[in-house]
This record gives sequence, C-alpha cells and structure tokens, in this order.
Amino acid sequence: MTPHNRADKADIAPVVLAPGDPLRAKLVAEHFLSDARLVTDVRNMLGYTGFFKGQKVTVMATGMGGPSIGIYSYELFTTYDVKAIIRIGTCGGLQKQIGIGDLVCAMTASTDSAWAHQYNLKGTLSPCCDSELLFKAVDQAKQLGYPCHAGMVFSSDLFSSYNALGQESWKAWARMGALAQDMETYALYATAAWTAKRALSLLTMTDSCVSGEGFGPEMRSKGLFPMIEVALGVALEV
Repeated sequence: MTPHNRADKADIAPVVLAPGDPLRAKLVAEHFLSDARLVTDVRNMLGYTGFFKGQKVTVMATGMGGPSIGIYSYELFTTYDVKAIIRIGTCGGLQKQIGIGDLVCAMTASTDSAWAHQYNLKGTLSPCCDSELLFKAVDQAKQLGYPCHAGMVFSSDLFSSYNALGQESWKAWARMGALAQDMETYALYATAAWTAKRALSLLTMTDSCVSGEGFGPEMRSKGLFPMIEVALGVALEV
C-alpha cells in the first residue's frame, strides 16, 4: 500500500487504464469489465480490477492535472510494478480537422509546466509515448472505424476556459502543430520515462477551441466509449 492507494500489490493488474475522473473509472468497471471489484478508494480516487475478455485489467482514477497523475503513475509503476498505463482522458481540440468525439493519440507532449525541473536536465525534455502502444491504438481505432489522429499534445497547468492570459492563448501551440490540449499527458510520459515503463495517452476531443462546439451533457459518458474500447483492445495485446 501507499499513502494514495490502499490496494494490495496483487490487486493491481500489469496494465492500468487511467481516467482522470473517478466516476469514469466506475463507468469502465461497470460497463466493460466482468467481476470488477473496488480495490482502492483513498481520497475517492476509485480503482477497480476486473477482467476484459479473460484478461485482468485495472482502471484507476488519477485526478486532475500533472502533479496528481504524476503521484498515482509513479506509485503504480514503482510500488505495484505496473508495466503500462493507458490514460483515457478528454481534451480540447486545437485543429479544425479534429471533430468532436474524435480520438487523439499523443505521440509526444509539450507543456507550460515546470514538471521536468526535478530531473535536473540541461535542456528541455519532450517526453513521448511508447511507440508499440501507439501503433496498437491507431490500428485498433482503424479496425473499429473510429476517427483517430496522432501527434503532439499540449499539457497545460491552466484550464483553457479559465486562462487569465486569454482564452485564445492556445493558438500559438496550435500553430506549432499541437493537436489538442489536456493537463496530464506530459507528467505521465515523463514519469514513464524516469521509471523505464510504458505509457500512452489516448484522448477524446470533447470541446473544440477552434469552433467552440462540444459534447452535450448526455455525451460526456457515452461519447467516451470508443476511446475506452480502443484502450481495452490495446490492453489485451500488452
């Protein structure tokens, strides 16, 4: 156990799906896993372990922002010997070709966070995903017929709608090719690199910064099902 996870080591599967929202972890457990049971609920960060097509899978919430996912992913990688974490999150779209509900596979992440200062690097770290997980996710999405885009994402400490710098500050990142903005991918990828483990951030574009369009309340759950299906398909092959 850790200060943030009460599960026994045997309770956690080698592959963990990691939504930010605890209720999304509950949704995955109830709708996609068989024999799922709650294995941790410290600070209401719900974690469940069950089976998908006979394979043991854990889904555990990681909270909001880089520091939160950094804590949970580090403990999962080190204390629980997790081999791979697949983030299943939401994002704001920064490019007009990305439609509402499309999937975004983060090849690499840029950031405005100081997260990487802890590594004492004499330069700028640009952490990337595990390439095998990326290839499998893109292939799964194609097989299932879900639109999927792969490229750079921008992980910000600032929620775009509440950004004091202005709600159009994302445009500079879009010009540099960022497909979408989230808050967690950079810290996850940096932590995976530091611990020599595997990670992929698979995102659903729920709100477009370009058009202003987004999911309605009824789609905030079922609109994420394609992403979850793809992530579980990848988990089977890890």
